[in-house]
Amino acid sequence: MTAATTKPTGISERSLRRTRLASGLIMLVFVSFHLANHALNLISLSAAEAGRLWFIAIWRSPPGTVLLYGAVVVHVALVMRSLYQHRTLVMPAREALQIVLGLLIPLFIIEHVAATRIRFDLAGIEPTYESVIRGLWIDSPANGLRQSIALFIVWTHGCIGVHFWLRYRSWYNKAAPYLLTVAILLPVLALLGFADTGRVLESEPIQSSYGRAVEPAPARHLREARLEDVQTVKYTLYGAFAATLLSVIGLRTRRSWRERIDQIEVRYPGGETVRVPRGFSVLEASRLGGIPHYAVCGGKGRCSTCRVQVIEGVSKLPPPESTELATLKRIGAEPGVRLACQLRPSGDISVVPLLQPSNEGIVPVGSQQTNPGREQEIAILFCDIRSFTMLTEARLPYDIVFLLNRYFAIVGQAVERSGGRLDKFIGDGAMALFGLNGSAEEGCRNALKAAATITHEMERLNEELAGELSMPIRVAIGVHAGPAIIGAMGYGTVKNLTAIGDTVNVASRLETIAKELDATIVVSEPTIRLAGSDTETLESREIAIRGRVEPLRVYIIPQELTVRFV
Repeated sequence: MTAATTKPTGISERSLRRTRLASGLIMLVFVSFHLANHALNLISLSAAEAGRLWFIAIWRSPPGTVLLYGAVVVHVALVMRSLYQHRTLVMPAREALQIVLGLLIPLFIIEHVAATRIRFDLAGIEPTYESVIRGLWIDSPANGLRQSIALFIVWTHGCIGVHFWLRYRSWYNKAAPYLLTVAILLPVLALLGFADTGRVLESEPIQSSYGRAVEPAPARHLREARLEDVQTVKYTLYGAFAATLLSVIGLRTRRSWRERIDQIEVRYPGGETVRVPRGFSVLEASRLGGIPHYAVCGGKGRCSTCRVQVIEGVSKLPPPESTELATLKRIGAEPGVRLACQLRPSGDISVVPLLQPSNEGIVPVGSQQTNPGREQEIAILFCDIRSFTMLTEARLPYDIVFLLNRYFAIVGQAVERSGGRLDKFIGDGAMALFGLNGSAEEGCRNALKAAATITHEMERLNEELAGELSMPIRVAIGVHAGPAIIGAMGYGTVKNLTAIGDTVNVASRLETIAKELDATIVVSEPTIRLAGSDTETLESREIAIRGRVEPLRVYIIPQELTVRFV
């Protein structure tokens, strides 16, 4: 059965990951509100109290309570499921850190929940901000320290998760410094607000009780009984968490014991053979056997860098699930090609990793320290000097270098001032990318602006060097917009962000057509349309593009009409 004909059934892994992400974001929003409320203490205790009223109005309302505690239960359940499903604890340090921090959170948070909400709910009183801070700063400073540590763990866990969720978004590099500033300042301001109010209250006599009574003040023995109830609830929560964790560990141990007598072999092209329990993924087998294996996305099926060609055992492979199926369809995988991170063979197999790790030392195997590539709609500009050989014949080498550097400076400055990225110079040609950090529409407008600027600046250069040149320097420019693969590519220190794909090939072809038509700029119809430019006075043609069934309509922009795009 091939990937193209398989239909996934049940709840997909992608859906479960999205649910886990959504539940984590809900809790992170709650923590953010909580920290912001603490930070209001830097203004005044009354401001923090006013903020607390808004906070409880949102999160202690029936919808808010269901949303928050539902997210907690769902997130913990899915984390436990993920912990059980890890067939080996050999994993990248980032994954291990996330798991450790996640398991530490309940150990610290249960005490805080029991000492605040559960305690006051059982006692039938409504706490004030002053009562909470007195309890954590004056009455039980050890508990306050514990909650400060919990704050650091929860916030770090959430921020790491958000970072690895957003790190490959096109806008993230620009937004990352601002997000990092918020990630650092918010907990710092919250701790400063907590400490500042705590010192103030410590220097003042107690003016009020632990809150205003909702019902008649309970008798001393009733308060003590309620305190025992709080301890009971707290230990019940600790016990439930410990029982759940021990159950997962017990199930893993039982599975490992049973799998010792039910193992399969994964054979590699170098002669290596790794024996793993049935149910391990091929990627986990590689990690367990110490065999280098790319997995840029961390083994989540979001990329195809771990893909393998199955040589033996194809007929007995389980069908791909939705996550793997979507990726295989996207790359047009041949029969027998599977994702190592998703393939869990039920019998002995032989595989060949299709991306062979090398000793280049730039892309750490199994790490996430590189840009894995993303598809994005951008505009691409190619520029080249016409008749360059005729222009430079009989000229000294130093003169040619001088001339090229003047030309490269014009192109580079035009691209940068138009918001583009100069990709590379190839001989006397140049390639530039537009729209990497913005919309495709903006990228198309900027590409046309850069093309017009180049032609105008070349006119000025021709006037300046009129007495030195045997013929004017004329350029041919092609601009096309569409989806391209953006990623860091190259070898060793020569590794840069660039673009590949059909859009790049078409843009290069348009630059060649500009030469053939003796035109200054040739722009594809998609580019003109996205840029919102007027085409009434522009000549258009349909041209054949190698590899395309349908012809492509292009617009020819003569030198005198380029001013409209500047």
